[in-house]
Amino acid sequence: MDERPFEHEFFLRIAQSFPLMEKLKVVNETPQKNKLCSQSKHDNQDLSIIKYLHLNDLIPYEVHDDYIEQFLVDAKMCLLNHVNLSIEYEPLKRVTHNFTRNATRSNCAKLNSLYLNGKHRARKVLKTYFPHAEIL
Repeated sequence: MDERPFEHEFFLRIAQSFPLMEKLKVVNETPQKNKLCSQSKHDNQDLSIIKYLHLNDLIPYEVHDDYIEQFLVDAKMCLLNHVNLSIEYEPLKRVTHNFTRNATRSNCAKLNSLYLNGKHRARKVLKTYFPHAEIL
C-alpha cells in the first residue's frame, strides 16, 4: 500500500506513458490532496479528462473514496464501453450517492461488468445505474 496520494495528474501521466495498458489496479488508502470532486463540472473544465483507450479491467482495491471518484466522475475520466470494474460495494455506494449521482452515472452506464465485493441487495437499483453491466 502506498502512503502518498495519487493525484489526477499521476493518472494522466500513466495514461500517456502506457497507452496500451489493459488492466489498472490501484491500492492506496491515502486521500488525494487536490480534491477536485467537490467542485462543479464547470470548475473542472481546465482538467484534462483521462482516457485509457485499451483498458479492460479497473480494480480500485483498498482505496480511499477519492480514487473511486477519480475513475467514475465524468469530468475526470472517460471510460470506454468495454471496461470491467471490480470494487467493494459500500465505497461504490458512497461515491455514487446511493446510485443517484449524475457525475458518475455516464461512466457507470458504460461498464461491461461489475464485480461487487461485500453485501448488496439493491439488484434493481444497480441494474438501473449500471444498465449495460453484467452484475456479479
